[in-house]
Amino acid sequence: MRHKTTEPTRFYALLSRHWWLAFLLLGASFVSFGITLLNFLQVFQAALGFLRAHGVDAIGDGVLWQLAELILIGYVAAGFYVLFKVCEHALVQRATHKRGT
Repeated sequence: MRHKTTEPTRFYALLSRHWWLAFLLLGASFVSFGITLLNFLQVFQAALGFLRAHGVDAIGDGVLWQLAELILIGYVAAGFYVLFKVCEHALVQRATHKRGT
């Protein structure tokens, strides 16, 4: 099977051309991922504590809503992580490959 060569997206090309923007976004996404992950852990710990304290009655009192919130927070954290990895990749490619050849 032949491997198909693909062109980089406009966003990746922008990050590759403007290393300072990639670096700023890398830092911002790293901090945002950390904050979001901490929020996830706090909500998860609170939900578990509430579930332990109230058992099955907790389901009617909002634990299912917190579960949906946890899923959303998880996806937001994953988005920040992906942005971090894209910026990292653009910076590593720029630093390790010759330009204009």
